[in-house]
Amino acid sequence: MSDSADLSGDRMPDGYEISADPARIDAARVHRWLSTDAYWALGRAREKQDAAIAGSLNFGVYDEASGEQVAYARVVTDRATFAWLCDVYVAPAARGKGLGTTLVAEIRAHLEPFGLRRILLATADAHGVYAKLGFAPLDNPEKWMALDLQ
Repeated sequence: MSDSADLSGDRMPDGYEISADPARIDAARVHRWLSTDAYWALGRAREKQDAAIAGSLNFGVYDEASGEQVAYARVVTDRATFAWLCDVYVAPAARGKGLGTTLVAEIRAHLEPFGLRRILLATADAHGVYAKLGFAPLDNPEKWMALDLQ
């Protein structure tokens, strides 16, 4: 499956579609959402966000009637062994419809052909959402290390 493919969206709630086409991403909207409303990206510079988009697989959820983007997520991956799911965001007006859960499920399905060993993510407040999709705390977190540069 190419990065620009529209995804099946079989589970997507009526009236919404999901796409991995990077040309459809509303970069200004994504930057506004993340830099002003996402605890992990508050104050992120537009240039930094644009670079993150350029270096990632990007996924958007769109209102079918208006074409307006209502959710976003990106994946950093080598497409062989590992992926990092990040910047998962659903616009406040679109929350409560299952879009975030469906978005992550579709991303997981999109990544399946790569045969990855692991998909990681970090969350402070959505453990239950991700657990429904098979994510679990690390079995051996003591094996993992981080180098914080900023």
